[in-house]
Amino acid sequence: MRYLTSGESHGPQLTVIIEGVPANLEINVSDINEEMFKRQGGYGRGRRMQIEKDAVEIVSGVRNGYTLGSPITLIVTNDDFTHWKKIMGADPISEEDQDNMKRVITKPRPGHADLIGGMKYNHRDLRNVLERSSARETAARVAVGAVSKILLKQLDINFYSRVVEIGGIKDDTEYDLETIKANIDKNDVRVVNDEIAQEIRDKIDSAKKAGDTIGGVVQTIVEGLPVGIGSYVHYDRKLDGRIAQGVVSINAFKGVSFGEGFKAAEKPGSEIQDEILYDTTKGYYRGSNHLGGFEGGMSNGMPIVVNGVMKPIPTLYKPLNSVDINTKESFKASIERSDSCAVPAASVVVENVVAFEIAKALLEEFQSNHIDQLKSQIDERRLLNIEY
Repeated sequence: MRYLTSGESHGPQLTVIIEGVPANLEINVSDINEEMFKRQGGYGRGRRMQIEKDAVEIVSGVRNGYTLGSPITLIVTNDDFTHWKKIMGADPISEEDQDNMKRVITKPRPGHADLIGGMKYNHRDLRNVLERSSARETAARVAVGAVSKILLKQLDINFYSRVVEIGGIKDDTEYDLETIKANIDKNDVRVVNDEIAQEIRDKIDSAKKAGDTIGGVVQTIVEGLPVGIGSYVHYDRKLDGRIAQGVVSINAFKGVSFGEGFKAAEKPGSEIQDEILYDTTKGYYRGSNHLGGFEGGMSNGMPIVVNGVMKPIPTLYKPLNSVDINTKESFKASIERSDSCAVPAASVVVENVVAFEIAKALLEEFQSNHIDQLKSQIDERRLLNIEY
């Protein structure tokens, strides 16, 4: 299973092509759009989310509600493109139009790809960089994750995400999975503890008033993944490593951990390793889940727990110093439309990125020309945990 995305932030559309989805999988575009709408929500979002109504259109690979086994193409129309046709259109423009637009960007913003991207690809208009490096591309990745989640749900593998911390305010109680499941999307900052939700909103409002931004920590939990997905035999087959790469590839993410994560550095091994137990009905299981569902780069049958650290968004209304690439003069960095905090929305992005990595690993592990073939092999793998 693999995918490609294309499209610029203010271009006409985002396009996704997904290859490798099994045939005969029932798929409804409303299930994909539910994830798309969740990504647009959350407290602290900016005006762009009011302009764009991210809705997916399926244009290939699905017929009458079922996948064909051929590549699936999804498109997300950018409604705001109507205001950007000359600036972002594919057709050449006259020198007069170029002068009238006055939209060539020569002032890179700290924390963005602008300056380094301009150097690498020899762009003198940094809009050529920022349009593609924008977090707008995560809409396409959520669409891919939504398709992955539809597939995985058919295999009784489910996903839950939440916010653990925003701007230093933590919701780090060790909740059981049932409590987390019962409180998904209980509030617009996506924390389980509703009592601190307003404190977080106030923190976001304070940052916005100060022209600043704040980051945080999000968590994705995967329930129902059978044992042995991934492999210890080579570094690039370890599933936790592949998930880690996927998470840190998301815009603004600077760290990832599993289970206890960095807290493991503070504790002795006797408090971190998960004891192995056995039950005749459920087979092997662990007495705890400090390692977040992984041993040796493979799933061990416990819930997968992924934590991601998001830095504050670098586009500030309190601009930082930078240098014009033409004049080499210092200036205060300009801004594009921005969120003061995108952590709640980012938790949805992480959930969907993790879903793709797990779906990809499963489809590598088992034959998957059609969904019934895949289901039967997953059932056999689950029996192995009891019968081994």
